Amino acid sequence: MARPARSRWAAHTGEAARRALNVTVAALSLTLAFPLLLLIAAAVKLSSPGPVFYTQERVGLDKRRRTRDRRVRRRGDPDRRGPDAGGRLFRIYKFRTMYVNHGHEEQVWAKKGDPRITPVGRVLRAFRLDEVPQLWNVLLGQMNIVGPRPEQPEIFRHLRSEIVDYHRRQHVLPGITGWAQINNGYDQTFRDVERKLGYDLEYLEKRSPAEDLKIMVKTVPVVLGRKGYH
Repeated sequence: MARPARSRWAAHTGEAARRALNVTVAALSLTLAFPLLLLIAAAVKLSSPGPVFYTQERVGLDKRRRTRDRRVRRRGDPDRRGPDAGGRLFRIYKFRTMYVNHGHEEQVWAKKGDPRITPVGRVLRAFRLDEVPQLWNVLLGQMNIVGPRPEQPEIFRHLRSEIVDYHRRQHVLPGITGWAQINNGYDQTFRDVERKLGYDLEYLEKRSPAEDLKIMVKTVPVVLGRKGYH
């Protein structure tokens, strides 16, 4: 059953207000943090060989539930949309926290005591400062400040095949922080992913500008307390 026009309008207005809040906070944060960003960039560059920034492909928003292809495709016809990545792929920006690997880099989670992490990188990760460049992803329209964390494509495909409803996380823009992040630390086990998915789906149901603002505020003590750091 189609949603009433008023319900669709209210949902659209709410999403527009959320987006406006996220963009405003991102722009102000980048402006105020600019001197700190310069210091971090210098520390990363001087502490180990390699670039200041690290980019990596991530899975973003999946718009297909709202804008499906109306053309009826016969069985056996090729899908012109290409392989199903689960959402629009984009490149996420971070301050580099690991030593440069010139070989093939397998898509795996960082773990506690990971030898790939540089000394400066450990400090940045402890206070989530490596994530600050993602404010640029917010301004580009690829992320919000608040939303489910975007996953690497190979890991996403595996988790989607193993966990029911995992794909639903992609129904909103991914975020730098979120309801799952302030209730749990970094993913280290399959059980962690399942637990955080529950928080992500809970957020999808009650998301609003007020909810996003509340999560932003609650992120501050999580960062200062280094909750979930490794």
